[in-house]
Order: sequence, then C-alpha cells, then structure tokens
Amino acid sequence: MLRAMGFARNEVFIANVVKCRPPNNRDPQPEEAAACAPYLRRQIELVAPDVILAVGRVAAQNLLQTQAPLGRLRGAVHRLETRDTPVVVTYHPAYLLRSPADKVKAWQDLKQALKLLHAA
Repeated sequence: MLRAMGFARNEVFIANVVKCRPPNNRDPQPEEAAACAPYLRRQIELVAPDVILAVGRVAAQNLLQTQAPLGRLRGAVHRLETRDTPVVVTYHPAYLLRSPADKVKAWQDLKQALKLLHAA
C-alpha cells in the first residue's frame, strides 16, 4: 500500500514499540514497552517525521498513551505530545491478511496520512 502511494521502502522509516520480539509473538507487556519507550522517542526525535502512521493497536495505544480500541482511534488525526506530530492510526498488516475487507478502511487511513504529509 505504501508503494501504491508512491513511496519506495527507503523513503519510509519503520520503528517498533519494542525493540525485540516478545515470546510467541505476543503483544508486549506494559513494562516491555516502557523499557523501550526512551529509545522509540529518540528515534522519532532524530527522524523528525512530518506524519506518523501508527500501524496496529499496540503501536497506536503506546504512541498515544491510551487504552482506546483501534476502531475508535481510526479516522481522527491525533498528535504526538512531544513534537505535535500528526499521528494517523490504521490496521496492522497481519490483521488485514485475516480481514481483507478492512483493506478499504486502511487505504482511507493511508490517504489521510498522505494528505497530511502534503500539507506539511
């Protein structure tokens, strides 16, 4: 989908909430995310993105410091407190593989992020 938007892989920066994969690919525990948070904040500071696309519930909830469900976070432009960077929330690719009908919604999210990027 990023390629369809006109981006090559080397034009986007991908970061993870935690810097190692939790056992059995489970969601990271709050203390694991907290331990990696300073590293993630520094990555964001150094990259200085114009827009952040939070891909999946774990990324969205940790970046935005909320427990709100992904469905409620989608469709709005959030702001990363530390930099006032716009954050757009969308579905994780693994979810889209299981629920292909939601690719339409993900495409809408990506178009919203692209619009914000062009406005920056």
